[in-house]
Amino acid sequence: MADLDALRTRWSHTLHRSRGTHTPAPAPAPDPSLGLSPSPGPAPDPSPYAENLLARWSEPQRRYHTPDHLTAVLDHVDVLEKAADDPDLVRLAAWFHDAVYLPDRSENEERSARLAERALPEAGLSAAATAEVARLVRLTVTHAPADDDPNGQVLCDADLAVLASPADAYAAYTTAVREEYAFVPPDAFREGRAAILRQLLDLPRLFHTPHGTREWEGPARHNLTNELTLLTS
Repeated sequence: MADLDALRTRWSHTLHRSRGTHTPAPAPAPDPSLGLSPSPGPAPDPSPYAENLLARWSEPQRRYHTPDHLTAVLDHVDVLEKAADDPDLVRLAAWFHDAVYLPDRSENEERSARLAERALPEAGLSAAATAEVARLVRLTVTHAPADDDPNGQVLCDADLAVLASPADAYAAYTTAVREEYAFVPPDAFREGRAAILRQLLDLPRLFHTPHGTREWEGPARHNLTNELTLLTS
């Protein structure tokens, strides 16, 4: 189980550092949809934002996209941080990248990016930093960062690092994904999941950072191939 207090601390430290690096514009009035109260001054308390995000990550329809996944992505960003131009903006993008998640919807990433665009200026982040976080969140639709996009490469690699898990952890991941899609009939799920696995295996590379390429590419392809075999045999 994820340590929610540790996550709250990580959020607070990341937001404080990002505020110090990126000079904020004057904070707009709070968005009522975020469930927050007005705070005086240019830098509101980070805590309500953490609570709002953690509540989203803990919603009952989630089985894989939970605080455990958030923790894992943040841990992987820590491993890859030297490859990023601004690792704290990547961390903020990790917090938002699945903040809106309904398994039966296709616009989760866009809605998550829009949430970041509303919340981060109010939380004291500059317009440019907010735009970068939202861009990174939208990039998780394809996980296809450009060669000159180190921030995007780090976020995408961190998000997909689960594919390189040891066999038992990978099995737990696939079980959790199936539980999130319990409303999909078995045959349709197998067909859809197999199509996704083939698309991933057809990519010239799954990972883009030096560490990801070196450490995760081989194990991930092994796991994906084994899962595809099980689904189609």
